[in-house]
Amino acid sequence: MQENFKSGFVAIVGRPNCGKSTLLNKLLKQDIALVSHKANATRKKMNIIISFKTNKNEESQIIFVDTPGLHHQEKLLNQFMLKEALKAISDCDLCVFMASIHDDLKYYEEFLDFSNKPHILILSKIDTASKEKVLQQIANYQKYDHKFLSLIPISSSKSINLESFLTEVSKHLPYSPPFFDLEILTDESLKQIYKEIIRESVFNNLSDEIPYESDVKIEKFIENKHLDQVFGKIFVEKESQKSMVIGKNARTIKRIGKQAREKMEKMSEKKVFLHLQVFVQKSWSKEKANLKKFGYDFED
Repeated sequence: MQENFKSGFVAIVGRPNCGKSTLLNKLLKQDIALVSHKANATRKKMNIIISFKTNKNEESQIIFVDTPGLHHQEKLLNQFMLKEALKAISDCDLCVFMASIHDDLKYYEEFLDFSNKPHILILSKIDTASKEKVLQQIANYQKYDHKFLSLIPISSSKSINLESFLTEVSKHLPYSPPFFDLEILTDESLKQIYKEIIRESVFNNLSDEIPYESDVKIEKFIENKHLDQVFGKIFVEKESQKSMVIGKNARTIKRIGKQAREKMEKMSEKKVFLHLQVFVQKSWSKEKANLKKFGYDFED
């Protein structure tokens, strides 16, 4: 291993729906982080591992920590999500604050109120704004230039300035051997990734409150070389929600399953057998004991 190898943990934070997971999937060239047009889709932090070599042949392993969006809500699940994001900020070597080019500065100012972590500021979705709007927003943030290490406007969908972003991140990482095997993309288990793919499909195929009051458990997972078998349960809080998830003649649950299975197969590059069932567990997201059963562990 080269002596000038760098490695470190980089928490990527921002308000809900600013594009964190989309950016990480783009950098990874693989859809692992959950992406949805609905806010607060990401519930737990996930490590996304990027191996990067600068044009000066300096190598680094960047462990991006994808986090739930920063927000202030009273629901227990939202409190857990905020705790996850704040812990990621506290534990990381470097922080990246992502703001949509359309966001008000108040969200960045709120971030500055509770964190003095060294951070890079990125303005996302610049392809959706005029050049004048982009330049104006950059100028607006300049009054805080003593707070951030650098400001980089990016577009994930158009791959604008992504290499510059990685170069800047690498520049601020400590010299260290890699924490993980250089071939892996995440330290999450395949079972956990499959769970998130199912939950993403629920978000994509259902509207209103159902995605936020639902969760997924993988009850049985059989992994083989050419075929994975996944037996999952979708939990909702009301009988009426169960009927909507299943749909008339089971059309909705079939659509959820088909979309999830196809994404699983694309990611794993093998066949997947997916069996889904829907169950009601009242108030699962409103009680700490139930939240812990779904893996949202509150530290006392």
